[in-house]
Amino acid sequence: MGSTVDAAVNGVPTSSVLMAAAKHIGTKCRGENVAFLKCKKDDPNPEKCLDKGRQVTQCVLHLLKDLHQNCPKELDAYAGCMYYHTNESEFCRKEQQEFEKACPL
Repeated sequence: MGSTVDAAVNGVPTSSVLMAAAKHIGTKCRGENVAFLKCKKDDPNPEKCLDKGRQVTQCVLHLLKDLHQNCPKELDAYAGCMYYHTNESEFCRKEQQEFEKACPL
């Protein structure tokens, strides 16, 4: 089986990868997320915000590629733990700490 990180970089990221990278996503893609949410609030037509949604997606995918290049082992260990424990982060504090040390915000 390939690594959890490889699956995220080469395809659709799993929930465990997204949960493991959530703090990074919240920090690095904040501007894109805020613009998307503002668009959704201002216009109830979902079609009007497709470009903003694409920008959020691109930001997240770019960030995951960066994390994969800079700390693949730590991200994979953390995401694998999250997957094993059904995204219950309290069981993965050790892996989280190692990931955040290797790839600080």
